Amino acid sequence: MLKKAVMALAQRAVDRGVQARIDELRFSVGAVECRLASLLPEPRRLRDAEFKVFSQWGEDGILQFLVSRLSPPDVFIEIGVGDYSEANTRFLAMKDNWRGAIFNGGTAHIDFLRQSGMAWRWSISPVSAFVTAENVNELILQTGIKGEIGVLSIDIDGVDYWVWREISAVSPWIVVVEHNSVFGSESAVTVPYRPDFTASAAHHTGSYFGASLAAFHRLGAELGYRLVGVGGNGVNAFFVREDVAGDLWNMTPAAAFVRSRVRTVRGPDGGLTYTGDDHVQVLRSMRDLTVHVVDEGRDVPIAEAFGV
Repeated sequence: MLKKAVMALAQRAVDRGVQARIDELRFSVGAVECRLASLLPEPRRLRDAEFKVFSQWGEDGILQFLVSRLSPPDVFIEIGVGDYSEANTRFLAMKDNWRGAIFNGGTAHIDFLRQSGMAWRWSISPVSAFVTAENVNELILQTGIKGEIGVLSIDIDGVDYWVWREISAVSPWIVVVEHNSVFGSESAVTVPYRPDFTASAAHHTGSYFGASLAAFHRLGAELGYRLVGVGGNGVNAFFVREDVAGDLWNMTPAAAFVRSRVRTVRGPDGGLTYTGDDHVQVLRSMRDLTVHVVDEGRDVPIAEAFGV
């Protein structure tokens, strides 16, 4: 028993060392990407600026482009970070010495910061909490961050629309939100608000969450933001505050929309089905669930909202 425990600890130490070396290489490549980007012509569209370092897709490159254009305050808030090994703001902290706060349920992100050494190398405040529209401002203010910040990123696979709508503790220059591509680009809909909402409990597919790009576009306009583009995988939308946006793109949902082809639909047993390309079929499987139609202020079944 003792020998096995010692061997397990030794293996974890080796694994951490290997991962640290891999992360160093990823960071170095990302730094080179930034230098190369500064030599290239302006991108024709936002997603042409993509590259990945620690983000899930190409968000690192997009944020580096926007930051270089805007020179915003070097402070971030990221809500929904997993264990933070993969996140939208990690490269900003490591490359550009930004400070900020990260929010997630559990303690995996806190453990990662400590084990990786990020907890002492950079000023990142981890908060363990289930974020809701009711508590988001209090949680942010408890970190000591308020007012103007550079980046707000929201990815909680749930009531993201309602959380962004309620945030008043900070005024971000750039907002990154994950939208639900299954809901398309035309209908301004979101899941109805419930403070205890989780996508895994709401429907077995895991596809009943968040809001459509059109709903976020409408909310962004109400809050003073323009949609500047969507990532190439069709998952994240990027907004910039109108008073600092200058000559950046000002996109409609239809023009910015990229059809996501990620295949994350799960079956009734909880396992991945490796399907989901057919968004109409996914909507049909959820047809009896309701969505909140933003323009009308009422909840309707998905069958009615999308004609499925």
